[in-house]
Amino acid sequence: MTYDPQAVLSTAAVLSTAIDTYIEQHMDESIAELSRLCAQPSVAAQNWGMAECAGLVVGMLKQRGFTVEVIPTQGAPVVFAERKGRSSKTLLFYNHYDVQPPEPLELWETPPFEPTLRQGKLYARGVSDDKSHITSRLLAIDALLAVDGELPCGVKFAIEGEEEVSSLHLKDFVKDNVERLQADACIWEFGGVNHEDTPIQHTGLRGICYVELSVQTASQDVHSGLGGSIFPNAAWRLVWALSTLKGPDERIRLPGHYDNVRPPSARDLELMSTLADASDEYKSRYGIQEFLHGLTGGLELRIAKAFQPTCTICGLTAGYQGPGSKTVLPARASAKVDFRLVPDQTPEQVLTALRQHLDAEGFSDVQIEFLGGEAPARTDPDDPFIKAVVDAALPVYGKPMQVVPMNSGSGPNHIFAHYLNVPIATAGLGYPGAQIHAPNENIRLDLYQKGAQHIARVLKAFA
Repeated sequence: MTYDPQAVLSTAAVLSTAIDTYIEQHMDESIAELSRLCAQPSVAAQNWGMAECAGLVVGMLKQRGFTVEVIPTQGAPVVFAERKGRSSKTLLFYNHYDVQPPEPLELWETPPFEPTLRQGKLYARGVSDDKSHITSRLLAIDALLAVDGELPCGVKFAIEGEEEVSSLHLKDFVKDNVERLQADACIWEFGGVNHEDTPIQHTGLRGICYVELSVQTASQDVHSGLGGSIFPNAAWRLVWALSTLKGPDERIRLPGHYDNVRPPSARDLELMSTLADASDEYKSRYGIQEFLHGLTGGLELRIAKAFQPTCTICGLTAGYQGPGSKTVLPARASAKVDFRLVPDQTPEQVLTALRQHLDAEGFSDVQIEFLGGEAPARTDPDDPFIKAVVDAALPVYGKPMQVVPMNSGSGPNHIFAHYLNVPIATAGLGYPGAQIHAPNENIRLDLYQKGAQHIARVLKAFA
């Protein structure tokens, strides 16, 4: 497909005022629908409320005249929906209805599954990641149907329930349903603005390999006085193993880990150099004093954030961690570890190298459980579809959308890019203070409205 950027911009600019007005006038109804969706827990990691939430999503799509199927997987089902439009083109939306666990509960100002409006924001677990993106897209569709009587192009939704646990069964689903999912382009599950309220277009995602490392040194916990000087301690054993994964220089020590790393291109550097410096905002928001590697900000910080592989200890568990003291020698210890991957690394390479490394370091007793992962993937930042989505944002936000060639987060976009061979763009309503994956997750209502208006323009321009 080809696009004339000026024609796209003109199409977006003359979008019926009635569509924007409809979105504005129906915000309360849409937020109420979002609140119902957020009130339903859907924690994939705990298998909590998954079928019930999928059912709610089905009802919302059927209400808009979509043909809907609930397609089972080995885990949570995928909700697939389709509705024809005036144009022969088809746009696929990928979203997910699962959310992160709400813990720690004591840090929430209001209960995580009781959506609450405060000062122009809606608070709830999953409200930003990713349930508001589902309902804001539906609000855009409502407006187009109300004003035009039909969709400007065909629309498909693939809404999964395992994104927050690394989309364990999505690859098989996509492979088995390539024809059903076929489209001309795809809008990914997230998007939003930066700390300056400038809309951002991410054209790539890092990959991830998520594992749990564990070691058991005894059949039960032991009195530390009895075993402290003569029994192996699982916690120490695991700590020593973890300490071998990377050095104080932050370089990951797995064999060959950097061999397949593709450095950013000249075009990547050009795009990254135009982005705003967020170093002061990071320090203020997250209360940090300094960055790794002596970085201070600017292009080097932005490149490191998105184009460098990582090894992160996400959690440690061993022995007694309650109030007061308990003199115990732990029999078992475990750690959750994620590796963020950049082109052209793969989770399979990491798993093989991790086992080789631990064995070579004398930790063959440390077990590895693979909890999920996906390879990194990118869309050409100069793809015509990316340009169309970028141009459609201008009349909504009043400033140009900035293109970021690689997002530091991860998602299963490689599966879609590889099997469906579609360009993938982001468009959404997130912002730096959304607290995704943290207590007090929230959205801004003004960005919710703009997100819907942007999607309406994307659909119009795409058709």
